[in-house]
Formats: sequence, structure tokens, C-alpha cells
Amino acid sequence: MYRMLFLFLFAFTAAASAQDTARQIPLWPNGAPGFENKRNEPEQAKDYWVKNIHNPSLTIYLPPKEKATGAAVVIFPGGGHRLLVFNAEGRDPARFLNRIGVAAFILKYRLFREDSNLYSLEKEVRQDALRAVRLVRSHAAEWNIDTGRVGMMGFSAGGEVAALLAYAPGNGNPRAPDPIDRLNGRPNFQLLVYPGPLGVPAEVPKDTPPTFLIAANDDQCCSAPVVSLLERFRAAKVPVEAHILSAGGHGFNMGYRSNLQAVRAWPQLMANWLTDMHLLSSWRNHAMGVGKKIPGKTTGDVLIKVF
Repeated sequence: MYRMLFLFLFAFTAAASAQDTARQIPLWPNGAPGFENKRNEPEQAKDYWVKNIHNPSLTIYLPPKEKATGAAVVIFPGGGHRLLVFNAEGRDPARFLNRIGVAAFILKYRLFREDSNLYSLEKEVRQDALRAVRLVRSHAAEWNIDTGRVGMMGFSAGGEVAALLAYAPGNGNPRAPDPIDRLNGRPNFQLLVYPGPLGVPAEVPKDTPPTFLIAANDDQCCSAPVVSLLERFRAAKVPVEAHILSAGGHGFNMGYRSNLQAVRAWPQLMANWLTDMHLLSSWRNHAMGVGKKIPGKTTGDVLIKVF
């Protein structure tokens, strides 16, 4: 076990030290609708965080073509809606996902608590999240993505962003001038890491995407939302897997900086779940129908489910 952990950490260190080839693209070429005049305002970034985001964007991390499974994940970093923990909850999970063959896209979304006079969670932040998923689907051929295996990953406040898409239809506007806005913005699965309390709906709809949940028991903020979500998912009979670690507090990120073995090992639990849900099946296996599928009411494509 310790040998496997060493090899895993060695691979992570090697990947982290390699040149970062990620690139960033804006969600809208001319700026966010209604805020085009703010698109050239510079972001503020220091150490681990980014804020002052007025031109929301995606940072693209693609796995090598020979490793690509076709699965994709849009990542919503946390930060209390005042900043984004971009490195530990954006870049690091993107690199991990690439290593297991998943394309990753970090969303820099607008921060409604940084300037509540400009933005709201329900309107502008939701608009950013929907546009991000639609933008990923619109580039499916270019980025080697299966449009029926587009998920989202939310940390803390980012889990509250994910909730804006998971529990409501994401239908596009068929008459939208921009063809991207005609696509469905609801993901096929979600990965929630210590999600915030604003992300707990009163009821989980029965067509909610399959979900992976994790938090530490001593997280005063965000262990309770995981327990509440688990209860609601079970009531709705929606596929769900939940892990409550005995310790780790809030903000353990991908676990790399923790002294706790359970925290350091949690990303493998997520990878196991993705494998068990057939979300990491190769393109060839999907073409042959390996892993049963159910019609995707939420995307017009498919959802993956274990029977």
C-alpha cells in the first residue's frame, strides 16, 4: 500500500513540475452579456487565489489523446464566492483528472460576494456555469469528448455553483442566435467535495445526475450538507456514493498537503467511483455498448448507470 502511495505521489510531483500547457478561453468572445464593457478589467491573482473576475473563462486541460476516455469535467473552485482557490481546487484536480484520461475545464466564474451590487448567485453565476457546460459540449469533436459524459466538480462554494445546474433543467434556447446557447447545460454526473450549504435543495429530483460526495466529519461548514444530500438522494433513489472522513477539516483540496492518509488517498475513491459508473470506459467500449446506458432526459444524450 505504501509503495502504491509513493508511486502516486511521485507521479503527481512529476506532473506538477512539468510545463503547464493549459490555455484559457473566454465564455463569451465579446464579454458576458450585459457586462461587455467590463471584459477588459484585469483579474487579481496572488499565491493560490484569483478574484476580480468580470470576463468569465475556461482554463482547458486535455489528457494525451492516447489516454483520453471521452469523459470531461467542468471544475468549480471554492472560495466563498469572494475569490477562487484556483490552484488547489482548480489546477490540481484538473491534472489528476487528466492522468485518469478525463478532460478538465476550470471555470473562473463571477463572484457575487465580492461585489453584490453587480452579480447574484442565481443569475450571473448560474449563467456562467450553464455557458461553461454548453461551451465544452460545443467543442466535443475538437476536444475528444463524449457529450453524454460531461460532468462537474465543485469544491465548497463551487458545490453551490454545481447545485444551480444539477437540480433543474438545463435546456438551451433553440432560437438563440449563438448556437452554443442552444445546447443543454445540465451535466451527466457531479463530484461534490465538501459542498456548501447553499447547494442543498429541498428535494432532489428523480432525474438528478449520479453523484459522488465527500467531506470530513470535523468540517463545521460542509459535512452536514453531505449528510443532507445523501438523505435526499436516497429518498429520490438517485445513484449516489458518499464518504465522510473522520478528520481533515475544511479545504483539504486534493489531499496532497495533508498528513492524514485517508485524506491523501481520497482522490482514488473518486477515480474508483468514476470507473464503477463506467464513466472512464474507453471510446471503443462505449461504441460496443459496454456499460449499460439509460436515456438522458437532462442532456438529450445519455446518462451512465450501473444495473
